[in-house]
Amino acid sequence: MFPRKANCTRLKGMIDGIGIDVVDIERFTESINRTPALLEKLFTPAERTKSTASLAARFAAKEALYKALSPEHGLSWHDAEVINLENGKPAFLFRGGIADLVDGAQVHLSLSHDGGIASAMVVLER
Repeated sequence: MFPRKANCTRLKGMIDGIGIDVVDIERFTESINRTPALLEKLFTPAERTKSTASLAARFAAKEALYKALSPEHGLSWHDAEVINLENGKPAFLFRGGIADLVDGAQVHLSLSHDGGIASAMVVLER
């Protein structure tokens, strides 16, 4: 039996966008090995210190963010850095044009990688 009141976080604003993305880790690794310059194009120096599976999840996070924002123009990959907070929870560090787009919004991020697949979900709340 489920408790009457679930212990969960409630959104305080309105959902303004949702994005989800999945990445095949093996295919992602092959792309990076074939074109090493992609690492510098897609990731900040801090992100590049992570494992390939973690990079695949971070790439999925950036793709999911783009989908949640639905921007009319392209965005710089480096303007959304995926970091880990002190408690280990993933979060975005925004710069440049993306910082302007998300100003005043709360961005929720979830990452996972298992069975050769990395995934990310982003909820944009205003």
